[in-house]
Amino acid sequence: MRILLDNFTKKFGDLTVIDQMNLEIRDGEMLALLGGSGCGKSTTLFSICGIHKINGGRILFGDRDVTNTTSQERKVGVVFQSFALYPHMTVEKNIGFPLKLRKDSRAEIARKVAEIAEMVHITELLQRRPGELSGGQQQRVALARALIRRPDVLLLDEPLANLDAALRLEMRSEIRRIQRETGITAVLVTHDQVEAMSMADRIAIMDAGKILQVAEPREMYENPVSDYVAGFLGSPPISFLKGKIEGGDFVEASTGTKIPVAARVAASHAGQAVRIGVRPEHFQPGGKAPIAGRVSFIEVQGRETLYDVSLPDGTVLRSIQGGDQQARIGDEVTWGINADRILVFDEQGWKI
Repeated sequence: MRILLDNFTKKFGDLTVIDQMNLEIRDGEMLALLGGSGCGKSTTLFSICGIHKINGGRILFGDRDVTNTTSQERKVGVVFQSFALYPHMTVEKNIGFPLKLRKDSRAEIARKVAEIAEMVHITELLQRRPGELSGGQQQRVALARALIRRPDVLLLDEPLANLDAALRLEMRSEIRRIQRETGITAVLVTHDQVEAMSMADRIAIMDAGKILQVAEPREMYENPVSDYVAGFLGSPPISFLKGKIEGGDFVEASTGTKIPVAARVAASHAGQAVRIGVRPEHFQPGGKAPIAGRVSFIEVQGRETLYDVSLPDGTVLRSIQGGDQQARIGDEVTWGINADRILVFDEQGWKI
């Protein structure tokens, strides 16, 4: 089911949270709405769901205008951060509750509950109550309940926020598996960029009620439209260096280090102040554009080690490296930046 937000506007009183947003979610894809707290992503989700009545524009499911219809009429399944299960009911009754409200027969409810329970791998839990389940099991129950009505759209509001790290990893792949198996169109709201990049076909990154960029995860990571987008994606995060374009090079402000830039950037921004973005995997020992600094932080992450290298003005470059530890805190190092992979941004923060 294709979803179209056409000049979608949402206000709370005199406060305009979303102003004339346009977004198309393709049939059968999972799209992640990614952004910080207060950016408008949950408001967008609840408006698609029908919980919020919009103040302008249209919402289309396929060719059907659902702007003024109820949540029930929109045929959406919603999974909330809190799971929202009924504690006094068994898993079986929790999952089947939407069908009971619809007045399906007992036999039909039992058949569909068994079918969806098998899909989400909780068949053996049907007679338990939510209080007897782990967080991951409760999330599977909530997912099953959202899917049992065979909705046209699945809406996921921070579905993994209350799970521990190991369960988040497991449920990321499980939700993605189920979404692909069913072919349902899904919208995922999250502030976690790893979640968005690992689960979604495309990401729409939001800030202050506006969509800054919509792209596939790899495309957005490698070609962000702005320094905000570049800083939101990537773990460990990107580092930024200030400087100027002079004679075909970026000249870093505190060390005078010269890093070659593309000819079009050198021509269009000669003499201008810019910032470059350097991903941790592109700042390594032996790189072609060496820059000197002092190791100020080390975090061993098992097979990889994260280093912070501080420059004279306090700017920090991050490096993620495999193998044996290359340095200790306090060491003076000269590691290189991969000039072919730097991102250059103008003074307004837009990618050049």
